[in-house]
Amino acid sequence: MTDPVIHVAAAVILDADGRMLVVRKRGTSAFMQPGGKIMPGESAVDAVRREVAEELGVRADPLSVRALGRHVAEAANEPGHTVAADVFEVELTGEPRATAEIDELAWVDPDKPGDIELAPLTRHAVLALLR
Repeated sequence: MTDPVIHVAAAVILDADGRMLVVRKRGTSAFMQPGGKIMPGESAVDAVRREVAEELGVRADPLSVRALGRHVAEAANEPGHTVAADVFEVELTGEPRATAEIDELAWVDPDKPGDIELAPLTRHAVLALLR
């Protein structure tokens, strides 16, 4: 039997130094891309823009959204599930801050992320996209 699949939209956000923004949701330990589930009738682009606003308190510049493909990995916070993520690179219109269910933000070097615990999608797919 195959694992249930959770469809999400995820944002890859880089700063001027090439560091990648990751977030840790309340009650979890792994850092991941900002983003979340795609609502019924919502496009993946609309979902990533909505999630950025909800989780980071800023807008994704609509002209900056660039598709990086669909990537599949083990879900970080739902045991026995797989996540299928439509991943987008986006630029922000302001300074991000932890809002909604986000407890913590971190900026990591994609080439040397250090010992920070990263979600499988981030560790296996997103870092590979940026290298």
